[in-house]
Amino acid sequence: MNEATRSRIDRVRTALAARLSVDAASLTPLTDTGLAHDHIVIGETGTLARIPKQSQLDLGADENLAYQAACFARAGASGHVPRLHDVLESDEALPMGALIVDRIEGRPLRLPDDLTAMAACLAAIHTLPLEEDRAPLKNPPDALADTFTEILLQSAFIARAGLHPESEAQIRAELQAAGRTLAQSGRPMTTLIAFDAHPGNYLMDENGRAILVDLEKARYGAPGFDLAHASLYTSTTWDVESRAVLSHGQVRDFHEAWLAAVSAELTEATAPWLMPLRQMMWLWSVTWCAKWKVQSLEDAGASSSTENWSAELSDDALIAHVADRVADYLNPETIAQVRTDWAETDATILSASA
Repeated sequence: MNEATRSRIDRVRTALAARLSVDAASLTPLTDTGLAHDHIVIGETGTLARIPKQSQLDLGADENLAYQAACFARAGASGHVPRLHDVLESDEALPMGALIVDRIEGRPLRLPDDLTAMAACLAAIHTLPLEEDRAPLKNPPDALADTFTEILLQSAFIARAGLHPESEAQIRAELQAAGRTLAQSGRPMTTLIAFDAHPGNYLMDENGRAILVDLEKARYGAPGFDLAHASLYTSTTWDVESRAVLSHGQVRDFHEAWLAAVSAELTEATAPWLMPLRQMMWLWSVTWCAKWKVQSLEDAGASSSTENWSAELSDDALIAHVADRVADYLNPETIAQVRTDWAETDATILSASA
């Protein structure tokens, strides 16, 4: 842990101890493994504090807390997410506030063995009844257009990211293809989705259930985005402890496990969109990588935005890991290999039967 991280964690522990009326010595920080939050175990209570370093949705501190609290509350009925216990509003000592949630005792996913458990977790979330009032979660009238807009905003960083010309050319070709996807008639069925379903965000509990522990970006949209984010190369190789490279057959098996766990109506509405949304979710990931390359070098205090990817906010080891992953994902050979997922010759391998 570098000095800046140690100093930040010490301040957070002191602030939490005061807010929770506990001894700071009982608060144990977990290893810094995420760019958006610090996590601190609260004694023997079975809970931990999620302390935002930033808002990935560029929301104000209290709005961000309310959004994240709603993510946990909405997905709670699935039985596959930590329970929300409390919301600590922002103040001078905790400028982004904190959420108190269950501490999940478990192990990282082991892929491909835990693919079925991950599919069951996502199916449980995707089949929850939809609320009439869906605020404050994002609920766009067209989830594909909304996600493509996010992709385009992130793609504005490509020119400054110093990409290999072949990488840039391939990404821009896929951007054009994704634009054509939007012109297709019809849309997937809307469900609650996590929109951050990569395998590093799960733990396997003692009952063999996959628990999705990170829900800050949940929204209403197409479940195919989650299925893609759970199984793309850019997701399965992100986290060191759950790292795996899935074969086309293993991705197909994952799709089929999810399709078998949901209703016939949701199966029929989702199966045709598996490949188009896989392509679009990959574009979201690689354009985010370009954005991170640019913004990670910026001064943490220079921006007025609450979305802040500055390397100053995280430990050196974490930043080195992210930089390594970003370099791989933006490598032209990696991009060419990932694109075979939805190439015409391979799409039938990955697509599960309706």
